[in-house]
Amino acid sequence: MPPVLDRTAYLERLLSVDRPGSGSILAFYEHRVGAICHDPKLMLMPLDDHLAHRGDGIFESMKYEHGRIYQLEAHLERMARSAEGLYLEPPCTWDALREVVIDVARASGCECGMLRVLVGRGPGGFGIDPAECPEASLYVAAYKFTPKDEAWYAKGLTAFRSAIPAKQGYLARIKNANYLPNVFMTREAHQRGMDVAFSFDEEGFLAEAAIANVALVDAQGALVVPEFSNALAGTTVLRAMELAQGEMPVTFRKVREDDLYAAREVLVLGTSSDCVGVVAFEGRPVGDGRPGPVSARLRALLQADLLASGTPFLG
Repeated sequence: MPPVLDRTAYLERLLSVDRPGSGSILAFYEHRVGAICHDPKLMLMPLDDHLAHRGDGIFESMKYEHGRIYQLEAHLERMARSAEGLYLEPPCTWDALREVVIDVARASGCECGMLRVLVGRGPGGFGIDPAECPEASLYVAAYKFTPKDEAWYAKGLTAFRSAIPAKQGYLARIKNANYLPNVFMTREAHQRGMDVAFSFDEEGFLAEAAIANVALVDAQGALVVPEFSNALAGTTVLRAMELAQGEMPVTFRKVREDDLYAAREVLVLGTSSDCVGVVAFEGRPVGDGRPGPVSARLRALLQADLLASGTPFLG
């Protein structure tokens, strides 16, 4: 039988336990405590938070580089929409939450990193009824991030059609904490020895990658983004579409697998990598089998936009 410990003994043992991933944590905040801490051994979530045992919650991932948080407002606006979709309110105002995010980035002591913001139903019981939880939970963590080097972008990605179907539309459009399909897609990519899986809906239309959006450049040179019927509207792909206006035609439409084979370029767009080209889909080369000029241009536009419009937090 394991020992039964009092508070002091339990905390002493807790602080002596090795914690995987501790080297990547820079700073974190929990609303119940109302403070920022740097010790990852204290980065804990109550077991009875419905976020933990029901997946009842939402999250956002944000990047910061050069002391600037990219698309902070866009991420928080999407988080507010997700919260509305789950009938969930954060434990503070959205303005206060925004300030906490900036404070955690500042406390990280780094110019470059990632931020994970989670709002859960909160602790209060192990049932399923949201009424168990008197107040929502809020967790914000900053962790290390090393941008990919030029060789990674020059190599490009290999992609395939996932056996995991696209999410139901009403769930796909909420950035919720249940990411099991995304986990399965990532596992599938490892098993197949490829970089990224693309999900398709029941009618055969392209939805998204595991943690990013997909777009293509068609034979006429237009940037084509699949409709968000069964996919999350990504902050990166939406901003890329805005930045590309005037340089190329931009459109939303349904995309089938055959469109990927006919495309000049296939692109993966997400928070951490901005825009990277797909060089092969299901073993067949995309275009000439190398990342194309549009992937490079969109990445350059996004990186310049971070410097121009990112939210500064240092000083």
